[in-house]
Amino acid sequence: MIEVLYFAWVRERIGIPREKVETEAETVAELVGELAAREARYAAAFADLSALRVAVDQELADFDAPLKGAREVAFFPPMTGG
Repeated sequence: MIEVLYFAWVRERIGIPREKVETEAETVAELVGELAAREARYAAAFADLSALRVAVDQELADFDAPLKGAREVAFFPPMTGG
């Protein structure tokens, strides 16, 4: 079981801020595939991965990052400096 967090427009498209997900995914990319296949709102949120960043257990990660032992995955748009 992994806690999945959604921030900013990702949360707006999916409609919830977080959920617990039962998954067999071995990487973030596989998890994204499972989520996007759920329904249209998930597919819309994950349509352009270049517009997303991901953190695994609060550490920035790539989409090929392994999920073994992970407790939390967060998806959010890139941060802008200022």
